[in-house]
Amino acid sequence: MRVLVVGAGVTGLTCAVVLAERGHTVDVVARDLPAETTSAVAAAWWYPYLVEPRHLVLGWAARTYEVLTGLAVGVDAVAVRRAHVLFRTAQPDPWWAEAVPELGREAGLPDGFADGWTFAAPVARMDAYLPYLASRLEAAGGTVTRMALSALPDGADAVVDASGLGARLLAGDDTVTPTRGQVLVLDGHAVDDAWLVDDAEGLMYVVPRGADVVVGGTSESGDWTLAPRPEQSEQILARARAIVGGLETAHVRQTKVGLRPSRPAVRLEVEQRADASPVVHCYGHGGAGVTLSWGCAEDVADLVDGLT
Repeated sequence: MRVLVVGAGVTGLTCAVVLAERGHTVDVVARDLPAETTSAVAAAWWYPYLVEPRHLVLGWAARTYEVLTGLAVGVDAVAVRRAHVLFRTAQPDPWWAEAVPELGREAGLPDGFADGWTFAAPVARMDAYLPYLASRLEAAGGTVTRMALSALPDGADAVVDASGLGARLLAGDDTVTPTRGQVLVLDGHAVDDAWLVDDAEGLMYVVPRGADVVVGGTSESGDWTLAPRPEQSEQILARARAIVGGLETAHVRQTKVGLRPSRPAVRLEVEQRADASPVVHCYGHGGAGVTLSWGCAEDVADLVDGLT
C-alpha cells in the first residue's frame, strides 16, 4: 500500500518507520521538518505525562519502553538513565508502574520531600534521535517532504494523521489544545540521573543527555506563546539548582519553547472518508509523544494493514 503520513515529529516519523519496515510505500509530508517540530524541543525521557486514557496509555508506554531500552544498546541517540520523581507528601505507586521492569522508593530524599520513586528511564537525545528515525525511514524506502497542507491529503491507499496541534485544522478537532513548555539547555556533564518534581510550585525536571542537560519547565494550558519568558528561565534554573547538585556553574546554552499537543484522550482510530483515502488518526499525545511513540506506531500500522 502507498501511505501518506502527515507530520514529521516523533509520532509521525515512528509511524512511518514501522509502516515502511512492514513493506508499505511511505511518504511523510509536513509543514515543519523534524528539527523544527515540538519533538525537537522535548527533554524526551520516558515518562507518561499529560496523556489519557490510562488503560490504553499503559500498553503503548510499556511497548515503547521495551523498544527504547533495546535501542539504547546500539543507538547512540538513546540511553537509559536512573530517574528520580520527588513528592512533598506520601504517594502510592504510579498508575503506570506495570510498564517498567522495576520501580523503587527513593532513599535519601532531599530536604522538603516526603516520598519519591526511582526507576530506569530511556532518554532520547532528539537532535540525534529524529535524524536516526529519518535515516531509518529512508533505508526502508520512505521519504520526508516539506508541504504546507490546508486539509488532509488524498490519492494514497491510506493517510496517517500524526499532525499534533495541526489536527485542529486538518481534522477539524478543536479539542486539541497547546500546553506550553519552556526549557533550558545547559552545557556540562555534571549530572548523570534524571529528576522530576511536580508540586505546588509547578513542574521541574532535569534530564541529562550526555553533552548537555535539559532543564524545565512549564506546563501552561492554552498558551500559544513561542517566545521565551526570561523570568521563567530564572525560576526554572533556580529550582533545579536548589534540588539537583552539579548545576551550579552550568552555562545556559539555549532557551527553547514547545507547544505540547494536548487532548482529553489520544485519538487513535480509523476514519473512513467518502470519496477519499481512509485516515488513521494518531494525535493528542500531550507530554508523552516519545513515551508512547512505538506502541502507538505499531497500533497505527496494524490499522493500516487491516485496510487492505
